[in-house]
Amino acid sequence: MTDTTNTADADVPTRVSDEMRTAIGRTLSRRVSFPVSESDIRRWALAVHYPETPPERFIDAEAAAKSRYGGITAPEDFNPFAWLAAEQPTAPTDAEENDPNSVERTLGVTPPPLKFQLNGGMEVDYGVPMRPGDVITSENRLVSYAERPGRLGLMLFTVTEDTWTNQHGELVKRSRMTLIRY
Repeated sequence: MTDTTNTADADVPTRVSDEMRTAIGRTLSRRVSFPVSESDIRRWALAVHYPETPPERFIDAEAAAKSRYGGITAPEDFNPFAWLAAEQPTAPTDAEENDPNSVERTLGVTPPPLKFQLNGGMEVDYGVPMRPGDVITSENRLVSYAERPGRLGLMLFTVTEDTWTNQHGELVKRSRMTLIRY
């Protein structure tokens, strides 16, 4: 979704400024994880599968070595940034987490006059599994703006993309989130 045009009525001004359009593609944040450990993977798998037993490939090194993965791998939803990151986000921000204008404030761009926001959905593509010893880099970027009329006025759809790669540059996960603001 890279549409930055106003699809609302011609008499309704756009919420997307030229300054916002030029920010498309810029990095919102970058994080680097500590090396993933077998213990991290086991604890995560035990927690997310509780009260059931997780698949052996997440907890048993011998069984995992015989699998198609050739060793322990992390569940797809494993988050190596859940507790700490070796390198915290690099983009300075004075925006609060639930601020509807946090994307623009993070980028140092004048935000549109919006007061409300809601999650418009997320889609995720997975690449190679995370393994013990992997160091994961996350880069979150602004992908697009689009506008549509709604019952409460012109809605602004903002899409961000968070790409995770391992130390070999292989794609681990790519998630796109849509934020709806009005």
